[in-house]
Amino acid sequence: MRLLCCLLVFLPMLNASPAAQLQPSPVAAVVQRQLDAYNAQDIEAFVACYAADVIIVREEDGSTQVGREGMRERYAAMFKRYPANRATSLQRIIVGDFAVDEERIDGRNGGPFRTIAVYKVKDGLITHVRFMGREPIR
Repeated sequence: MRLLCCLLVFLPMLNASPAAQLQPSPVAAVVQRQLDAYNAQDIEAFVACYAADVIIVREEDGSTQVGREGMRERYAAMFKRYPANRATSLQRIIVGDFAVDEERIDGRNGGPFRTIAVYKVKDGLITHVRFMGREPIR
């Protein structure tokens, strides 16, 4: 009888499809999609993950960039200059419309480094990014 009760309670949970259980949140999905496009250096797929009026803030130098078109120019030049450039998400936290990544960047002058990227997502697109810190990895 106990076994029957346990089965009746837990069986519906087991019935959920594995794909449904593994679906990332929409926030995590667009952040991962832009990371994959960044690593492939696919500029069109990369900028397609961002809103037309995206704001990118770099705490390190205090710069702010507004707009997908300027972003396209900046990142296309960077991809050309650093063809081995890659980013790896070491940790990702999702809270509501925000994703916080601890990222490792490889393939640029000066060796690998870690940074924090905070992404805000609205309507399936990244609307704001803030990069904070740059710590060399030895």
